[in-house]
Amino acid sequence: MTDQSFPFERRGVLKAGTAGLVILGALSIPTISSAKAPNMTQDWDKTFPRSKLVDHQKVSFKNRYGITLAADLYLPKDRGTGKLAAIVISGPFGAVKEQSSGLYAQTMAERGFATLAFDPSYTGESSGEPRNIASPDINTEDFSAAVDFIGLHAEIDRERIGVIGICGWGGMALSTAAIDKRIKAVVASTMYDMTRVMSKGYNDSVTVQQRAETLDQLSRQRWDDAAKGSPAYGPVSLELKGGEPEFVVQYAAYYKTKRGFHPRAVNSNASWSVTTPLPFMNLPILTYIAEISPRPVLLIHGEKAHSRYFSETAYAAAAEPKELMIIPGATHTDLYDQIDVIPFDKLTAFFKQHLAA
Repeated sequence: MTDQSFPFERRGVLKAGTAGLVILGALSIPTISSAKAPNMTQDWDKTFPRSKLVDHQKVSFKNRYGITLAADLYLPKDRGTGKLAAIVISGPFGAVKEQSSGLYAQTMAERGFATLAFDPSYTGESSGEPRNIASPDINTEDFSAAVDFIGLHAEIDRERIGVIGICGWGGMALSTAAIDKRIKAVVASTMYDMTRVMSKGYNDSVTVQQRAETLDQLSRQRWDDAAKGSPAYGPVSLELKGGEPEFVVQYAAYYKTKRGFHPRAVNSNASWSVTTPLPFMNLPILTYIAEISPRPVLLIHGEKAHSRYFSETAYAAAAEPKELMIIPGATHTDLYDQIDVIPFDKLTAFFKQHLAA
């Protein structure tokens, strides 16, 4: 790789964490034009079939930073006369609303909830320049902005709003619920704590010296980007060459195949900027998750997921009421799209109980 390559990979600083960051899109050139929410496609271009039990509408709204977010609103066709409980959904990290979050949203709408799946700032059909930038602050704000929007909808009971975060957005969902008291219940499915994995690597394997070296490289990359006038990117992610860890192969089996590929997804077809990890290195997002209490937390993870320890640690840090549900035999990506593995009955019961009228 050239000097413009992602420093974690070039210098081997993150050890085990390197592979995970690669599959999260840290090493690819953004091949998609800047999509603005007003120009959202009206085509059904999801990775899952459209349900006949649900009304679907493309919507957009602004977050507190003035970025326009694109979203899919799902409402049950049979919704009676009363106002609906709502669930806001996003994730995985580097995915778009046409993938896993949309599947969760449509399925929960079939079960009687109003749901909103959105593209985070700087990705998918949402606005923000440059493209493919992530931030623990802005992405937490994205969730709250979605709560703003859904709470103003005429058919929604704003006192009955929950959130679901998938993968890296599981951590964002917990972070948002800790500060946004309008959220009455939160689910994190196959959760990643992105601030932890970026700053410490997988299983917290990065040493203090390695962290310092990484920060030095990323800091200096800012000068290169400033001189060029645009951020640096690397090769396309998940182009497997053989010998990758099994969980990376599983990511590719979702993002790079017909099963889950979407051209607007960072993990399928593009990448984060090289300097995207910088704010994640210094802003641990789960510091205050005990303050979600007395609102309930449900953590769902696969028994065989490489990322299982994230949910176990979050569960230990959270206060009651809380629950950790481990799915026997499931991997990390099984909870992206496997209808027979994702515990939708549990999700339905959880939200019906805690978002009751």
